[in-house]
Amino acid sequence: MGRVLGSPVDDHTRCVHYRTALDVVAIKFRCCREYYPCHLCHEETAGHPAVQWPAEEQDAAAVLCGVCRHELSVRHYLEADGCPRCAARFNPRCRLHAHLYFEPARRN
Repeated sequence: MGRVLGSPVDDHTRCVHYRTALDVVAIKFRCCREYYPCHLCHEETAGHPAVQWPAEEQDAAAVLCGVCRHELSVRHYLEADGCPRCAARFNPRCRLHAHLYFEPARRN
């Protein structure tokens, strides 16, 4: 697990853009394989455009719980309301931004 880049404001991966009690995840961006608290932190500091995780790579460990530092796969994160290890709740409004990080799963 690596460091969290961008503009974090605390040890739980909250950032200057998203810092409610439930904003406790960081996303490993597919393009650079680095963790950022949010898409805005990546946009402001990465120096390159973001690339979504492809639907066929949803088993990749790409989400970091900011409370216990447990890594979740994209699939597990998208199915969860909180961390399976420490039970920290995740912000349900993050689902509004999921398309910025992850391609939608293909339906058969």
